[in-house]
Amino acid sequence: MNIDLICVGKLKEKYLKDGIDEYKKRLSRYCNINVIEVPDEKAPENISEKEEEIIKQKEGQGILKNIKDNTFVIALDIKGKMLSSEELAAFLNERAVMGNSNLAFVIGGSLGLYKEVLDRANFKLSFSKMTFPHQLMRLILLEQIYRGYRIINGEPYHK
Repeated sequence: MNIDLICVGKLKEKYLKDGIDEYKKRLSRYCNINVIEVPDEKAPENISEKEEEIIKQKEGQGILKNIKDNTFVIALDIKGKMLSSEELAAFLNERAVMGNSNLAFVIGGSLGLYKEVLDRANFKLSFSKMTFPHQLMRLILLEQIYRGYRIINGEPYHK
């Protein structure tokens, strides 16, 4: 399985980079994982709705450029479906069984995802009704993908 994480923004925090590197290393036993960073656009403090849409559009175009035609796209969206770790494992396993060997998880910027990116998504996934920093979400997502593969393979994991 080939999994791309397409993320808006560059990761700056060392502790997040270290955690992400650790989970990428652990996941290398189960899949090919690739993190793609799309430049984020600077958003002024008092941004208008129109300016917000322009920024989301620019970021969205960068995301869409990195999605191959044969890719099953999972957009992280607060309005998406919430899954337990076991359900995410089953979802990943189902994709593999159905021949979806290319997956892309998409994490938007601080303003969210552009409508065209959400329209391109085959599935919308929510981790919580709460909002998380998009940089931290990378680490959380990688941990859950790793946990999913441990579950799929009947290997022990922390409950």
